Amino acid sequence: MASERPLPPTQLRGAESGREFSHPGGRCRPGSGLLQISNQHNAEASTLEPTFFKMAEVDVNLDHVIPTTIIPTYCAKLLVAFVSFVCFAHSYDGDFVFDDSEAIVNNKDLRAETPVGDLWHHDFWGSKLSSNTSHKSYRPLTILTFRINYYLSGGFHPVSFHIVNILLHCSISVLMLDVFSILFGGLQYTSKGRRLNLAPKSSLLAALFFAVHPVHTECVAGIVGRADLLGALFFLLSFLGYCQAFRESNKEGTQFSTFWVLLSILLSAVAMLCKEQGITVLGFNAVFDALVISKLNVLEIVQKVRHKDKSLEAINYNYYYSLNAWLLLCPWWLCFDWSMGCIPLIKSVSDWRIIALAALWFCLIGLICQALCSEDNHKRRILTLGLGFLIIPFLPASNLFFRVGFVVAERVIYLPSIGYCVLLTYGFGILSKHTKKKKLIAATVLGILLINMVRCITRCNQWRNEDLLFRSALSVCPLNAKVHYNIGKNLADKGDQTAAIRYYREAVRLNPKYVHAMNNLGNILKERNELQEAEELLSLAVQIQPDFAAAWMNLGIVQNSQRRFGEAEQSYWTAIKYRRKYPDCYYNLGRLYADLNRPLDALNAWRNATFLKPEHTLAWNNMIILLDNTGNLAQAEAVGREALELIPNDHSIMFSLANVLGKAQKYKTFQFPTAFSLIVPHAWNSLPPPHLCLLASFKSQESEALFLKAIKANPNAANYYGNLAVLYHRWGNFDLAKKYYEVSLKLDPLAPGTKENYNLLKRKLEQLQTNSV
Repeated sequence: MASERPLPPTQLRGAESGREFSHPGGRCRPGSGLLQISNQHNAEASTLEPTFFKMAEVDVNLDHVIPTTIIPTYCAKLLVAFVSFVCFAHSYDGDFVFDDSEAIVNNKDLRAETPVGDLWHHDFWGSKLSSNTSHKSYRPLTILTFRINYYLSGGFHPVSFHIVNILLHCSISVLMLDVFSILFGGLQYTSKGRRLNLAPKSSLLAALFFAVHPVHTECVAGIVGRADLLGALFFLLSFLGYCQAFRESNKEGTQFSTFWVLLSILLSAVAMLCKEQGITVLGFNAVFDALVISKLNVLEIVQKVRHKDKSLEAINYNYYYSLNAWLLLCPWWLCFDWSMGCIPLIKSVSDWRIIALAALWFCLIGLICQALCSEDNHKRRILTLGLGFLIIPFLPASNLFFRVGFVVAERVIYLPSIGYCVLLTYGFGILSKHTKKKKLIAATVLGILLINMVRCITRCNQWRNEDLLFRSALSVCPLNAKVHYNIGKNLADKGDQTAAIRYYREAVRLNPKYVHAMNNLGNILKERNELQEAEELLSLAVQIQPDFAAAWMNLGIVQNSQRRFGEAEQSYWTAIKYRRKYPDCYYNLGRLYADLNRPLDALNAWRNATFLKPEHTLAWNNMIILLDNTGNLAQAEAVGREALELIPNDHSIMFSLANVLGKAQKYKTFQFPTAFSLIVPHAWNSLPPPHLCLLASFKSQESEALFLKAIKANPNAANYYGNLAVLYHRWGNFDLAKKYYEVSLKLDPLAPGTKENYNLLKRKLEQLQTNSV
């Protein structure tokens, strides 16, 4: 039980600020100093007054930065929420950009047909964790929130996804008021168990610094950044839960709360399932327990422990740390990706960038020395906790314990920026204490907040679409091959192949082993019939990365175009070897077998494609066409109906099935194209005797209905009108036949089959007119 008499002021040097949240921790010891849980009654209120002002020393120093009148808690929270919302609201109507496509749009885990249980066996991108190609990033709870977003918004509407991210950041920023109040003011409670906020000014300023920091833009404006937001949210809740474990439980004394500790541990597990970085809250809780709750004297321990020299990490990793620190200090040059040549390696100690390493470690060592050796307990606690928040959450991305897939990433600084805000606010407090130019300090703080807000708004605008995002990176990282690759891909998707080639070539020049750029460039060159260079690029890509299945498949397409069928078949099977479930490769293999006049092998390959990907329209269409042209109309009809049942709104399948149903016998042959599919002659020819047109069957009527539905779905397809015209021609409905022939020829004047049938119809009409006269 804690002592009933007032503690001397020297034992209460920290200031408390913030909200009443919980945090897991060790046992409270009577008279433990930095953590004091008051059990005094109203009669002892007079002893709290001097204690409060002693602990609020940092707040006193900030009197000229924040008005002397303390803002009520609810007003402070509204202010922080409003400021954070203003900074990032501009991103609400942005597109799905960069990694959003793979993690959200192309992720089957978001769709209703995927069982929710599968989320626990898949990585962040929807691949099985057991797969060799899995990224191994395990964030099932984040994916679950994406799935809920998808369900509630009725599809992939980015606005709802962005709004959730903005609200999450606003909530975290408000929560920071409570966190900073504890970091600056420590833990102290009233007799009724209400935690005191002993540093309201410091916590408000630090929360504002956090809310408007531009480095957070990637997490907020990029939808995949939700993993970092959710991880941070539950990290903070776990920390606050740990603190809550030590609040007063009765009027007679204090009692350690097992419930809050267990809840804090549970929240840390939730944080980890949102983002792997969340598990670091356990480390920070341990530091908090040692320094604040257990009142461990680190200085004494350091003096007793024998130090052993440790070799420094590679110079380049240290430089990466300094870049992360610079992004916190000056978040003006921001980039969506910092890999692939964005940061040239340091190859000599004469490189001027060594200065950045020296500056980083000089500052860190200075802060660590102050945190460990200062005689001021309050100063030691704030600096240690600030450094703890700066360093501990950053450890998973530091490459110290295991390799990660990036060198610098703005999203991983979201949690460490809390420590930066603690140190910055404390620094301004110390500066304000030791200088007479109070107005200058106040103007500097206000200037930082305003500049950061402007930078947040402009950066959010760059995240609104991929074109703006990728091009903004050129000014920051002109040597980044991935930036050029993404710009090229974006241009290729828009149909600007010439410009895309230029950027892809630059990506390969900057990174001669960039196999994905080689693959995409080879694809474009293949489409432009520049087959030799395309083959060279794709062959080089598979030499560099032998298991690159997509490059093997594309190489097979090039070889097939060169009529080197044996090599193409081998390339296709190599692709399937490295990616067994590869429907597009089976589809292209079927095209090869069709070219080789091996219809059974072609049908088997296309059937495999539709088994692996039931919505594979091209494979379904080619099966219908091949069966039709080989005279297997019953099988063609069965396949067409099966396809239409799986893909009921696909106009190309409607068209193919309509052709099959509309046939009663062989007609004059003419060709019609199916985009990217096998161009197979489709039979309609010499028109039947007129009396057969009166015997239109149910299938013919169904054929007409399918033709009309296909035309409604795709009104610019000339061959759809042409084949419907043939159907009417056969029926003897010459007026409608003439109408649809003319529409078809208007859309495609060079269609030979349609033109020939139209001439037949005109001659027939002239003959009928002559006979009637």
